[in-house]
Amino acid sequence: MKLFLKNFEEIISGSFLIIMVCLVILNVILRYLFNYSIYWAEEVSTICFVWSVFVGASAVYKNKMDIGIDALIVRLSPEKEKIARTVAHLLTILINGYIFYLSIVFTFIAYKKPTAVLGISSAVYNSALIFGFGLISFHSIKFLIEDVKGRRA
Repeated sequence: MKLFLKNFEEIISGSFLIIMVCLVILNVILRYLFNYSIYWAEEVSTICFVWSVFVGASAVYKNKMDIGIDALIVRLSPEKEKIARTVAHLLTILINGYIFYLSIVFTFIAYKKPTAVLGISSAVYNSALIFGFGLISFHSIKFLIEDVKGRRA
C-alpha cells in the first residue's frame, strides 16, 4: 500500500497511457483486418490521453524532473539562496493554486456539456485538470515546507 501511495501519480498516468495505446492499436487492427471500427475509441483514447498528461505532469513535478534553471540561484550565498527558493516555491503555489481554482470553475461550466460520441459530461476531460493541478499544488506546498524546515527542495 505504501508503494502504491508513493507512486500514485505514476500508476494512474501509466494506466491511462496503457489503456489509450491498447485501444488505439485494437482499433487500427480492427479497421485494417475487418473493416470495422470501435466508434467510441477515439473519444476514450482522448480522455485517457488528457488524464495521462495532467496526472503525469504531477508525477514529473513530484519527482523534481521538470525543467528548472538554477544557474543564478546556486551562485547566491546560502541565506539568499534559501530566500530565492522560498520565493520561487511561493510563486509556484500561487500560480498552480490559481490554475487549480480556474480548473474547478471551468469544470463546473462544462459540466452540462455532453461529449460528442458518448454523450457523457465534459467534466470527465476537465476534471483531469483539477486532479493534476491539485496534486501539483499539494507538492508545491510540501516542497515549501521542506525548504523552510531546512531540507533542500
